[in-house]
Amino acid sequence: MVLEVHRSGYYKWLKGRVSERVQRRNELLKEIERVFDRSGLTYGCPRIYWDLRHRGFKCNYKTVEKLMRQHGIQPKRKRKYKSTTDSRHSLPVTENQLDRQFDGRLADEVWTSDITYIETQEGWLYLSAFIDLHSRAVVGWATSANMTTELVLDAFDMAVARRGRAPTTVHSDRGSQYASELFRSELSRFGCNQSMSRKGNCWDNAVTESFWGTLKSELIYHETYRTRKDAEFSIFRFIEIFYNKRRRHSSLGYLTPEEFSLKGKKVA
Repeated sequence: MVLEVHRSGYYKWLKGRVSERVQRRNELLKEIERVFDRSGLTYGCPRIYWDLRHRGFKCNYKTVEKLMRQHGIQPKRKRKYKSTTDSRHSLPVTENQLDRQFDGRLADEVWTSDITYIETQEGWLYLSAFIDLHSRAVVGWATSANMTTELVLDAFDMAVARRGRAPTTVHSDRGSQYASELFRSELSRFGCNQSMSRKGNCWDNAVTESFWGTLKSELIYHETYRTRKDAEFSIFRFIEIFYNKRRRHSSLGYLTPEEFSLKGKKVA
């Protein structure tokens, strides 16, 4: 016996310490699984780690990474997708005003937009969305069985109604819906500048393209929609419940669009 401590007592104490460490690991694993499930099985290690940190859970990045690897916690794989843009028209186009400067924008300074498609057993469903570059929030969106200018106008009108104002600039590709007289007149009515990507250059509208990739890899490619209404409801849940309110963005310091917007208001 040394320092009046029995050897059996020491090992019992040591065993308790090990169990306490294991217990903390198990608690961390449960939190990781909870965040992963809430993300719809889409978060990788960086977003899970920052979600835990933002909620006040103390953890080490390497420990989170190791636990995810050991327990096979992996996000859904991405798939490629094709563009729906048809710029083969004689309508007027405008120059690219952004020059790929997407970050550091004020709220409602620039909205970017595009159209994509979703397959259903009823036929194609087309989706148009407007994204505020400030917070990366989807401020307006609309769906239709047809890829028309009215689809874009519906999404734009939703965004204006929701935000209470129009942006300074709207940026899109050179698709006929955005080059149409009807859409250009709507922008003029609100005093908006128009900006368009260069022909065949998806990187000029990278933020919207990134959103399409997220939407499809984290939702669309893992679902089978019987009707367009089924797809529309699924998209509603993804955008309004998950993407804008809960999904963490690396470009926002792993805040959600909603958190980033609220942070900006507090600073102001």
